[in-house]
Amino acid sequence: MSGERATPFYCPYCGDEDLRPEEEPHGAWLCGSCRRVFSVKFVGLALPEVAK
Repeated sequence: MSGERATPFYCPYCGDEDLRPEEEPHGAWLCGSCRRVFSVKFVGLALPEVAK
């Protein structure tokens, strides 16, 4: 999964769906509406604690 991008469905700033991949910084997205460039980072999965 190292070469793949996490794909956002909308801009976290304005909510628009007009997103395009940006070359720099690596893995960034450009919003065509508000012109902000942002990136999405996958941190991990949180598993629920199991009571014993």
